[in-house]
Amino acid sequence: MTTTNIPLSEAKTGSVLLLTRIEVQGVMRRRLLDLGFVPQNEVEVLQRSPLGDPVAFRVNNTTIALRKEESSLIYGELMGGGE
Repeated sequence: MTTTNIPLSEAKTGSVLLLTRIEVQGVMRRRLLDLGFVPQNEVEVLQRSPLGDPVAFRVNNTTIALRKEESSLIYGELMGGGE
């Protein structure tokens, strides 16, 4: 069985992903790691704004909104859920 890593920006609302890698650099990387966006952590896609950007994610029982610019650089394995 093969697993596919997809960027968080492409995951559907309701999806749950297991984070595999983060390609964000600099201060933003440190901030995301502090918020719980670390490999092997689960992230749920909660809601998209009407224009599709930003997207709300749940990580460690906290809701965090990320722009497509950042969420396209965070990858995970789809575990379930989705529309």
